[in-house]
Amino acid sequence: MKQSLNLNLSQSLTMTPALQQAIRMLQLSTLDLKTEIQEALESNVMLEADEGHGEIDTREATKAETTETERSSSGSEAEIPENLPVDADWNDIYAGSAAPAPAPSSEDDDYWDYRQANLTSTPDLHAHLTWQADMHRFDDTQRAIADHLIDAINEHGLLDDWKELSARLVDEFDTDAAAVEAVLVELHQFDPPGVAARSLAECLSIQLHQMPECTPARDIALRIVDNEPLECLASRDRAPVARRLGIEVEELAQAIALIQTLQPHPGEAFSDHESSYVVPEVFVTRQSARWQVSLNADIAPRLRINSQYLALIKRADKSADQTTLKSHLQEARFFLNSLKSRNDTLLQVAQTIVEAQRAFLEYGEEAMKPLVLRDVAEQLEIHESTVSRATANKYMQTPRGIFELKYFFSSHVSTTDGGSASATAIQAMIKRMVAAETAGKPLSDSKLADMLLDNGIKVARRTVAKYREALSIAPSHERRRQAG
Repeated sequence: MKQSLNLNLSQSLTMTPALQQAIRMLQLSTLDLKTEIQEALESNVMLEADEGHGEIDTREATKAETTETERSSSGSEAEIPENLPVDADWNDIYAGSAAPAPAPSSEDDDYWDYRQANLTSTPDLHAHLTWQADMHRFDDTQRAIADHLIDAINEHGLLDDWKELSARLVDEFDTDAAAVEAVLVELHQFDPPGVAARSLAECLSIQLHQMPECTPARDIALRIVDNEPLECLASRDRAPVARRLGIEVEELAQAIALIQTLQPHPGEAFSDHESSYVVPEVFVTRQSARWQVSLNADIAPRLRINSQYLALIKRADKSADQTTLKSHLQEARFFLNSLKSRNDTLLQVAQTIVEAQRAFLEYGEEAMKPLVLRDVAEQLEIHESTVSRATANKYMQTPRGIFELKYFFSSHVSTTDGGSASATAIQAMIKRMVAAETAGKPLSDSKLADMLLDNGIKVARRTVAKYREALSIAPSHERRRQAG
């Protein structure tokens, strides 16, 4: 085989670290972005929060870049394009690349203050029960058994594996099952009502027994809880249950209504929970006859290059500190450009969505137009994956409410006139039709399909059934039973 040298020209797209960072930041949610920015502020001395300016300041970083005499040979100086055209993930490019920054630890004062402010201030369930046990007239053995029972109560306020727990306490304290049961009965009188129950039925029964005897439907509710399977409460056909209990359906309905006021998980009131709030990234407002789209400026702190450290970089020495500052400046410039690229791409995608869904903003869900990621990508001349990242876990506030950006995308269904209708619009029409149906004669899926055809939308019965199930609407025979 003869050896030879050939010269070939080819084009390829190189994923620089700066472009990788921009792609990763684009898909971050609001909370993740705040965490990312906080990490960058703590790790990079060249970055600082800008309290007095309305936009990210990258001009000083650009000027400083022109004064640098040393350039990195790693190829990381490439400019970030305004739009991200490729389908790639940060971790898919370099196996040794850093993983996403972890959440702030509890040692971070600002983060801990936020966590504490967002937590409900409630006492611990076990501490609350122990405090009541301290005031109760238990002897030493009973108090020890009570402590073990309190420790065994789960976060819902109930006891699990009672047989195993009871047998263990009998052996440990050299007593009998009746003594352990007696301590449990005392715990059943503690607050909150229903605590330390061994089953859901017992939990409800304890709460009913603690109600005044004159409470309407209390006795019937006790008979249901003690003798009937609780699954019967979910059934809409109450006549068989009423016949077994020998009561009228109206009395049964009153008893079930009383049971529904009880707390099946008495321990939940003592559990700290963190509230989850949706923060919109995009605001849509109507001004005159136009829809205006703007980014939420409060979702992330504004950043800029630290001017004092920037002045130190202009020195021409080659000290270790100088090299570190230049490295931090480069990273800061990449970060600011990535953040700007993220905001620009998000704004462009939001504007395209609003332009396509103007009818929805003006008339509601039934006017929703079919829209897919490819439509937005082609209009902005970017990759579909970029649109997917820009709309993931991000929300838009409109005069009609707050919606996830993904909400505005839906498949299309052909119409009789050759056009197309959005699946979201069809679901809204089905919801309206079911809400207006006669109680005794609910509309079947076939009838709904015929009514949609009268409106120019041709869909199969099984498609109507799929949309109905997505709306959590029961079938026609169950709706008829509920009405009866």
